[in-house]
Amino acid sequence: MSSHPSKPSASPPPAPHRRHRQPLEGELVLSELDPDQVVDHLDGDFAPIDMATFGTVREVCPKCQHAHLRLVLRQATVRTAHLFCDNCARCFDAHYPDGAPALTI
Repeated sequence: MSSHPSKPSASPPPAPHRRHRQPLEGELVLSELDPDQVVDHLDGDFAPIDMATFGTVREVCPKCQHAHLRLVLRQATVRTAHLFCDNCARCFDAHYPDGAPALTI
């Protein structure tokens, strides 16, 4: 019976980072929206937009992954209620895992 020196076992490669995961019960599913479809830019593309936000929500921006999103309701220049990231200026729609919209009354 011959014995072979055992090679140290190599660590398995790290699991690839997944950007999409199954939401847990109660979590919202976020979809990025085109800002031009959500907010009217009446004064040109680079003019500041007068838009009121109504507090921070628990959801974190899926793009920059560290800023909490803010709720924006319909207003004079806002066509659709949405979630907004102050950090990267992106807009998101939110719905529940079963497909029901989360931002409609």
